Amino acid sequence: MERKTNRREKECDEKHGNSEGCEQDKDYKTSLITLNVGGYLYITQKQTLTKYPDSFLEGIINGKIMCPFDADGHYFIDRDGLLFRHILNFLRNGELLLPEGFRENQLLAQEADFFQLKVLSDAVKSRWEKEQLASRETTFLEITDSHDRSQGLRIFCNAPDFIAKIKSRIVLVSKSRLDGFPEEFSVSSNIIQFKYFIKSENGTRLVLKEDNTFVCTLETLKFEAIMMALKCGFRLLTSLDCSKGSIVHSDALHFIK
Repeated sequence: MERKTNRREKECDEKHGNSEGCEQDKDYKTSLITLNVGGYLYITQKQTLTKYPDSFLEGIINGKIMCPFDADGHYFIDRDGLLFRHILNFLRNGELLLPEGFRENQLLAQEADFFQLKVLSDAVKSRWEKEQLASRETTFLEITDSHDRSQGLRIFCNAPDFIAKIKSRIVLVSKSRLDGFPEEFSVSSNIIQFKYFIKSENGTRLVLKEDNTFVCTLETLKFEAIMMALKCGFRLLTSLDCSKGSIVHSDALHFIK
């Protein structure tokens, strides 16, 4: 053990030229803390864990709160090891950043309360309340065909994610090049306005992504929007002027979810 220590000191002398470099290296190592949270190991800096005074983690690091150690000498905290990554990310970033589709708000709020991080607890609860409110709101979808060359097909939905799905399904093709969704058709995050004639360049066309089906008429676009609506859980509420016997020929379609 002594031989290894002497060798390490020699390496430090060669690297830094004096003992000051070794002291800095030792200080950096002592600033790193390894936590065992529910069987998951996390390595972070002391300043990260002590960012919020009077928090549970700050109390452990500064000796205010007694904490057991695991077999390897790491602090052991008997909490949810997977959720702790969000606790640690909050300490690092100073804000609540969660992955898309995160659904464990109640559990994370409990973890935040345990670690005595009131700012995080309030942020999680606020996010949770907003999600619950949004889930109670009705989602509307309207597909209207004005039969006007200057207006064409209009798709409105108060859920921007459905508009994004339609945009991701349709792509502009120009001379064998994929140009993406034509932005001139996107009025806002809730509305898409299609026109009869897309572009005047020779060979330019809209296609449905994946199967390269040519989109030559607004009826095709309307049919695609209807099919996507049904797949996404919308149900048809009303249809106007369906005298021709096909839902695609209706002047207006209203869906809810």
